[in-house]
Amino acid sequence: QVQLVESGGGLVQPGGSPRLSCLASGFSFSVYTMSWYRPAPGKGRELVARISSVGGRKTYADSVKGRFTISRDNGKNTVALQMNSLKPEDTAVYLCSAEEKYGGQGTQVTVSS
Repeated sequence: QVQLVESGGGLVQPGGSPRLSCLASGFSFSVYTMSWYRPAPGKGRELVARISSVGGRKTYADSVKGRFTISRDNGKNTVALQMNSLKPEDTAVYLCSAEEKYGGQGTQVTVSS
């Protein structure tokens, strides 16, 4: 059974640095490009960050470039999103995806003082 389970969200103060994690199971994690998405008003969803199967290629949305870092551990079937310098506009449900074929339920990040 394929599962992607996100964790690490919560209420964070502006400027905070939470780390999101996505634990995958039930498929060959190491061969999939992994992505983090969040809803975008009027656009459906926004690609936040993407990492290639062996981690050599990373892509970021302009809105998070320099603040967020995506990484993966193929030995542990996990992909992480280190979020720094959070802003209120980063408030969203963050969803983990395996090449848009598999997806998780998401973890809520709320940035508020």
